[in-house]
Amino acid sequence: MTSRHHQERLQARLLGHHLPLFVLSTLSVAVLYYARTFKDELSRVSFALAYPALALIAVTLLLGPWNILRKRKNPVSNDLRRDIGIWAGILSLLHTAVGQCVHLRGRPWLYYLYRDSEHHTLPFRHDLFGFANYTGLISAMIMVALLATSNDYSLRALGTPGWKQLQRWNYGAAVLASIHTFSYQTSEHQALLFVTSVGLCVVATLILQGAGFLRRKAAAV
Repeated sequence: MTSRHHQERLQARLLGHHLPLFVLSTLSVAVLYYARTFKDELSRVSFALAYPALALIAVTLLLGPWNILRKRKNPVSNDLRRDIGIWAGILSLLHTAVGQCVHLRGRPWLYYLYRDSEHHTLPFRHDLFGFANYTGLISAMIMVALLATSNDYSLRALGTPGWKQLQRWNYGAAVLASIHTFSYQTSEHQALLFVTSVGLCVVATLILQGAGFLRRKAAAV
């Protein structure tokens, strides 16, 4: 790839992908921030970051099967899917960082460990609150790896099979993020509208992924 072509491609991604994604993400976070009446500012910020992040993760999983169903070329690395994934990672990690400060100010380890006064044989939280936090943390750790390797250099360094194998962990991140969200929604008795929106994201992803799988299987016969 020539230097000029690289610059043109980068400019196209910045203007065609990242700028719209930045605007869309900012507007979504702002709307959700003001839509909730939490008195605590950090709770509102964490809430407002969570849903756009999950929606963008779902979109990254919809683009591949959508191309297959439309009988379009589905390259190993697609700039649009990569850039949406970058913003999904950014919002996910921001949500994770803010979320560590919401419930237990100054004591984030209590998201994952019981207090000494609670006298558990195993200190690791195994209640719904702990389950939600562990699934969210593992999902965030996967997102760090995906975000760090969402570039051409990593693709060349790892090779196509290795890079693709790593990027497939996006499925795991999506599953864990969904479980994390449903767990928190249950413990916080979240409004039906937000529970439904997450459910629709999950169902749409499963349906399109299943349809794409069946199309690939039929084409291979």
